[in-house]
Amino acid sequence: MDSRFAALFEPLRIGPVIAPNRFYQVPHCTGMGHALPHTLAALRATKAEGGWGVVCTEYCSIHPSSDDHPYPFASVWDDGDVANLAAIAEAVHRHGALAGIELWHGGSYVANLATRAPSLGVRSMPSREDPIQSQRMDRADIRRLKDWHRAAARRARAADFDIVYVYPTHGYLLSEFLSRSLNDRRDEYGGSLENRARLLRELLEETRDAVGDRCAVAVRFSADGHGEAHLNLEEAQTLLAALGPLADLWDLVIGDYEEEMGSSRFVAEGALESRVRAARALTGRPVVSVGRFTSPDAMLHQLRSGVVDLVGAARPSIADPFLPCKIRDGRIDEIRECIGCNVCYAHDARGAAIRCTQNPTIGEEWRRGWHPERVPPGRGSVLIVGAGPAGLEAAQVLGRRGFEVSLADRDGSPGGRVSRESRLPGLAAWARVRDHRVGQIGRMANVATYYGSALDAATIRDFAADHVLIATGARWRRDGTGRWHSRPIELAAQRVYTPDDVMDGVRPAGRVAVFDDDHYYMGPVIALALAAAGASVHYVTTAGRAGDWSSHTAEQRRTQRAMLEAGIEILVSTAVAGFDGQTLRTECVFTGRDAAWGADALVLVTSREPSDGLYAELAGSGGESQESRVLRIGDCRQPSIIAAAVYSAHAVARELGVGAERPAARERVLIGP
Repeated sequence: MDSRFAALFEPLRIGPVIAPNRFYQVPHCTGMGHALPHTLAALRATKAEGGWGVVCTEYCSIHPSSDDHPYPFASVWDDGDVANLAAIAEAVHRHGALAGIELWHGGSYVANLATRAPSLGVRSMPSREDPIQSQRMDRADIRRLKDWHRAAARRARAADFDIVYVYPTHGYLLSEFLSRSLNDRRDEYGGSLENRARLLRELLEETRDAVGDRCAVAVRFSADGHGEAHLNLEEAQTLLAALGPLADLWDLVIGDYEEEMGSSRFVAEGALESRVRAARALTGRPVVSVGRFTSPDAMLHQLRSGVVDLVGAARPSIADPFLPCKIRDGRIDEIRECIGCNVCYAHDARGAAIRCTQNPTIGEEWRRGWHPERVPPGRGSVLIVGAGPAGLEAAQVLGRRGFEVSLADRDGSPGGRVSRESRLPGLAAWARVRDHRVGQIGRMANVATYYGSALDAATIRDFAADHVLIATGARWRRDGTGRWHSRPIELAAQRVYTPDDVMDGVRPAGRVAVFDDDHYYMGPVIALALAAAGASVHYVTTAGRAGDWSSHTAEQRRTQRAMLEAGIEILVSTAVAGFDGQTLRTECVFTGRDAAWGADALVLVTSREPSDGLYAELAGSGGESQESRVLRIGDCRQPSIIAAAVYSAHAVARELGVGAERPAARERVLIGP
């Protein structure tokens, strides 16, 4: 072990339990929840195997009145849940780590769509997004809540968890009680700060009684409160000092969730440091916090400078579950650094299992038997055409398996779309996708790279590799087809551009319209790049907000704010119908009402065309199967996000030459006798 990082591997007592090191996987969503216990246990086990000293669940509902459907969540409602959760704890313990569980009641935030139970709130409030309001809690409801929480804590102990959370933050039920603006009660649970915190204090004391000396009690708490209207900084610090001794560990976050887990486009690594540092001394207990830490030096700084006692991570532990082991073993250059794209969070928000741009194996540990550090051996020769994210991932995996790999790209350097996109505003961290893979490939004697080599079909046939993978990517369409227009629209021959042009250095000037029918990051990023270059930008989108899909990555509000602050005019629910080089025609997506206005240029961000001509020439009309000599991977096969391109390449590279494709395992309820 590098002695510089020895402090990260020192044990730490947390109440009655001892963490084996300072690496702490904080509670984070997985898109699996109670429905996929095998999948979830395997994911958490991999984190523990990778060296995380504490591995926690996601938010774990204590009762059917806290049902976040369709968002996946863990539950500890009954003995069946205890058995499934015990499998997670046992899997984590098998690798010497502590297991933590975050007890949760969603309060007014949830709609209980599956259980159809009334949601409960400190007062009757609308749910997050459904036309449902919570039931105002009376004294009997509070007594029942305390009973449910106590029972859940006992079940957590029975499931053999080591750390049990009380969770008064992120806008859920206990946060409502703490809130000055939401809590309008006139009894002992409302009014003064002491009264508003009474339920939290009682749950802390009762959780301690329920778990005894077997488990540590942790609290996830906003170090800077929840905003002036709810719980301000002074009140938060008062509570930290008053309640500090009642917990064994304080997991400190901040009131702005979109900053706490903000994407790298808007939030830097370690952004919480000053607020956590100020709060730590008040608790008198060990503190853990996050900051999208991927650098061992940054982690060590957090520890040695007294910001935290344990280095918390969610996204970095997803990008590389073996990050601690790699630091311990001196393999720092092998760490897959999180790029902060928040694709992990986005898919939980879509009700789907977690995924990661950097780590395509996450969530597939049980379903497909994938391990982030181990691949099956193989033999033979493979030619990969295209060194973008898919080509680089395939080369890395096949090289690790033992294939003789040749990687060619017509560009003089690797990276493809990753290199191009990472030069746009806010996306610099995305270059890590390229840099990690190029670094690993560079150490493999069985992988040869040929950059600046444009291969045609005849050359590829003459190469006579056992397998050929076509990873030639995709290009943005220049004719306007996308979600709204299924056919090309009327466009001038000049002054019409695509993101590819902008990434190639073209900067249209004057009055520039950006038509976003893609709805993710590219349209807004292009608009910001052009505005920064001096153009007068009008952003037109068929969605109801700028970068609408980025709401799933917790970026939408920051995206729209950045655009407005840059002076970009935003026109929503509108499609571009045509452009003659001087006049832009638009139409309302609801009424069809048209309009015309002057523009000097149009940038189309609509959809992409797979660059699959080379594949079609090589493969002919025979179709594609796992046994085919020529296969498409990445955007050439299916234009999508970078994470999908990496996953596509990983799946093909991992399974190439292993015989018939193995069906993924399924978790499902089977009707029995």
